[in-house]
Amino acid sequence: MDQSKDQDLQKARSWRKVIREASRSGVSIREFCRRRRLKERQFYVWQRRLQEGRRMNHGQDGAGPATFALVSEEPGPLAAGLELVLPSGMRLRIGRGVDATTLRAVLAVVHPEPC
Repeated sequence: MDQSKDQDLQKARSWRKVIREASRSGVSIREFCRRRRLKERQFYVWQRRLQEGRRMNHGQDGAGPATFALVSEEPGPLAAGLELVLPSGMRLRIGRGVDATTLRAVLAVVHPEPC
């Protein structure tokens, strides 16, 4: 991989992290950018660029296979047994012992298209 592509990947990774942090910060994007001394316009440019890249990787509508991630390997009771990440980026934490009918009903509401 050439140096330019490597730099682009590093920038994209960095901006993905910043965008995730902003969504979890509890403050407006404007305030988040002010605190981090980021240009708000640049934030939105990267947010759009990364969303478009995801759509291109998953087809025009952004639909792709849902992915699963282990939340914890720690023994003992967990609030969530696993976390389901939908193609939209929405995360659904599923508790241990949830019955299949309830899970299907919830998925039908939050993600009407089949996963």
